[in-house]
Amino acid sequence: MLKKTAALAQPEVSHLIRKLRHLSGLSQEQFAVTLGVAFSTINRWENGHMQPSPLALKQIKTMLGELSRSSVVELQEQSQTLLNQYFLETESSAQ
Repeated sequence: MLKKTAALAQPEVSHLIRKLRHLSGLSQEQFAVTLGVAFSTINRWENGHMQPSPLALKQIKTMLGELSRSSVVELQEQSQTLLNQYFLETESSAQ
């Protein structure tokens, strides 16, 4: 049996990428370097022209997980909200 990767809708992805980038305090260029992609890729994700690959989504989830363990309460709360909103629902619906 093949395992399907649940994809997020375009507007959802652009919101997620933008929110995570802002929470991280990174420019699009810095965020691109962090994920190992081109600046234009981040720009396309944020503008809803392209979806992140499953690998990139995994990296994004990892970044959110790291932020949710931050010593800054606001970062913890916002990143946990994004994790719950974008990843936990997807995983439970895929099972």
